[in-house]
Amino acid sequence: MIAPSAAPVPQIAIQVLERTMHLLDALAQHPDPVSLKELAQATRLHPSTAHRILNDLVAGRYVDRVDSGMYSLGMRLLELGHLVKGRLNVRDAAITPMRMLHRLTGQTVNLSVRQGDEIVYIDRAYSERSGMQVVRAIGGRAPLHLTSTGKLFLSADDARLIRAYALRTGLQGHTANSLTDLAKLERELEQVRAKGYARDNEELEMGVRCIAAGVHDDTGKLIAGLSISAPADRMQDGWIDALVDTAGQISDALGYEPSHAMSAA
Repeated sequence: MIAPSAAPVPQIAIQVLERTMHLLDALAQHPDPVSLKELAQATRLHPSTAHRILNDLVAGRYVDRVDSGMYSLGMRLLELGHLVKGRLNVRDAAITPMRMLHRLTGQTVNLSVRQGDEIVYIDRAYSERSGMQVVRAIGGRAPLHLTSTGKLFLSADDARLIRAYALRTGLQGHTANSLTDLAKLERELEQVRAKGYARDNEELEMGVRCIAAGVHDDTGKLIAGLSISAPADRMQDGWIDALVDTAGQISDALGYEPSHAMSAA
């Protein structure tokens, strides 16, 4: 039996569209085909009204009718979903949350992706009031093991891939704080996995610290890192919750559902 949805629904100007949305929402709540009677009860529609709308949805392939007279969501919705997914852009999803995080902290907020053994900065929210020169311009690159976002990506790799990265790069350092020893890097990556965020403690640039949280797509894949960069003496652990929450908002906009990601793992 499908329970009527308790979530508030915005007022729809055209009644038939509102009823159609209710039927689609009711079908989405149930993993198996549903009878007309159950759908009518769930949506509080008269069975004849529900049947008429369902017939139109079947004709448009938005709903499938199986031989037993049961209904399920149709392939047209899957096709449209793939179109939406293909048009989602992490920069578009991130721009407003990044600006809000910048306003909260007053510090530079970066969005970065992985390309090979480096991260690439693809967007940034900052102002002159941040009190720090921009370390890497948009399009700039930096080694994975020297950056907070890079450590997020390394932490998602298995031990074999991490060792291969160390061999390829030699774990070259930029500052006295750089992690150039594989064992120390592996210990730090364990901390990243345990805490869900990563740090750069003046490892790429002296005087600059960063913290980063991951952005995931609808498959659960780590596709970007959101980081706060600040002068070393201004970095605050109190920003971590806001950073993680903001990265989560961006992931949500890209269709990420932690429960689905865990079940797929």
